[in-house]
Amino acid sequence: MWYNKAMPTAILTRSLTKQYGQLTALSDFDLEVEQGSIFGLLGPNGAGKTTLIRILTTLMRQTSGEASVEGLDTGTQGREIRRLIGVVPQENSLDRYLTARENLELHARLHGMEARRYASRIDELLELMGLAGRQKDFPDTFSGGMQRRLVVARALVHEPRVLFLDEPTTGLDPQSRRAVWDYVRSIAGSMTIFLTTHYLEEAEQLCDRIAIMDHGRLIALGSTQELKDRLAGGTAYRIEFETGAPRYAELLKGMACLREIEVTGQTVCVGLESWECLSEVLGALNGAPVRRIALRERTLEDVFISPTGSGVRE
Repeated sequence: MWYNKAMPTAILTRSLTKQYGQLTALSDFDLEVEQGSIFGLLGPNGAGKTTLIRILTTLMRQTSGEASVEGLDTGTQGREIRRLIGVVPQENSLDRYLTARENLELHARLHGMEARRYASRIDELLELMGLAGRQKDFPDTFSGGMQRRLVVARALVHEPRVLFLDEPTTGLDPQSRRAVWDYVRSIAGSMTIFLTTHYLEEAEQLCDRIAIMDHGRLIALGSTQELKDRLAGGTAYRIEFETGAPRYAELLKGMACLREIEVTGQTVCVGLESWECLSEVLGALNGAPVRRIALRERTLEDVFISPTGSGVRE
């Protein structure tokens, strides 16, 4: 088989392509996710994230290329894959005619778990998600955030080997979001976690590695720091002037080591090829009315906007 079972790999795609008529949702998409890692997938709306997850969770077949989960082919071994994975979809998809506990019990029974085993597991998850006191209530009586927590708990009942989290904390208040983050961190290593999110802070806080995709293609891959170093480029500084910032910005624009420059009021932000270039900048500004110079930390948002653009997507 094309997949090397000796590799500690949980998810693998090779030349994965999905077309809808003339529309290409995925194009020659290659990805490898290590077992036990927390892997983040970022991309603007329409980038192809949902299509990729649907293929990996066996809800959709690719047009061409190959994909595997835990060494199992998504095209021919879907039933085996579904036994091994847990999925938190974007929609809550709870059974409104079952209580919170019954929703979890049904999921456990569908996965063939024995009652004595899943009873304690459900107790643990309900307590963790702050739903123990509402376990006999129906989901329609829950807030949106409570329903979301119940969906996360449901996906974890059978202790999957690979957990797909498709924007899992959408609609959660900050406390609930932090609780989900803490739990995700606690299970890292015991299962592989594949996360899509629009909260860049979430990806930065949780993920070992991050992929950025757009228009169905993988455009960047690495740790948060690697992506910052590679895409944002060099280092950035904020220079605050007493007066005359636009004039000094014009002076700096001619410097060879300057990658970018932005003026806001009396503050000039400069992106440099390397931190050593700062001495050249200071030399050029000798005698200028500088109030303060501070290192500007690159954010994951900078990294995301750099290759995908800042325009709003439909």
